Amino acid sequence: MATVFALANQKGGVGKTTTSVNLAAALAAQRQQVLLIDLDPQGNATSGSGVDKYELPQSIYHVLLGELAAQEAIQPKVPGGFDLIPANGDLTAAEVQLLDMAGKEFRLRDALAPLLAQYDYILIDCPPSLNMLTVNALAAATDVIVPIQCEYYALEGLSALLGTIEDIQASVNPELKIGGLLRTMFDPRNSLSNDVSTQLLTHFGEQVYRTIIPRNVRLAEAPSYGESIISYDRKSRGALSYLALAGEILRQSKAKRSA
Repeated sequence: MATVFALANQKGGVGKTTTSVNLAAALAAQRQQVLLIDLDPQGNATSGSGVDKYELPQSIYHVLLGELAAQEAIQPKVPGGFDLIPANGDLTAAEVQLLDMAGKEFRLRDALAPLLAQYDYILIDCPPSLNMLTVNALAAATDVIVPIQCEYYALEGLSALLGTIEDIQASVNPELKIGGLLRTMFDPRNSLSNDVSTQLLTHFGEQVYRTIIPRNVRLAEAPSYGESIISYDRKSRGALSYLALAGEILRQSKAKRSA
């Protein structure tokens, strides 16, 4: 049965999509069966996975509206080695249309139910806002991964997101857990980065992943080639970091199963 990770943070530019694509590729490189769902109307996870978001015959939009089964929207084994349900600007309309639908919070959860047995991990790249699409992701997820850039405003945004997660737990998904807080775009030469990292560890302890994602030029270049960092430059610091994160998640999963 798949672990379903929602990668969420209402603050943009924190490495959420970068993490979604590269963690999917890193888990696939560890021989895991992985599905990535792009739930952001910007479609950056789609293009970053090597799929043309402007030429999509079907997408997550059609799945959410019930026009298509999730299985039919899957693009199998994109260049990163994982399966993808893509997205593009059509998804903006879905956000409005969902508001008038019965069970609007559970459209994604219900659509994914038939797929849970065929994957080890399902990753959902959420939009950078707390809207109905994000609520759908959190209602469908077992765990939340929160990418956090180590800067002051990131801490402010984190408290708002944690409040939203608590609301979701209380109302639509009592099983939802925080999978981990992931420090991204980390520059050890920057004293603020180190200070924020220390604060996160002090306040959240084991909820913070040990793996830290550094600022890395190769990591920033990879999406423009429609590749994950694993295939673009596997020896780069960015690739090694995401492979380490995948290893950390696999160890956590193994520990939970044996507990």
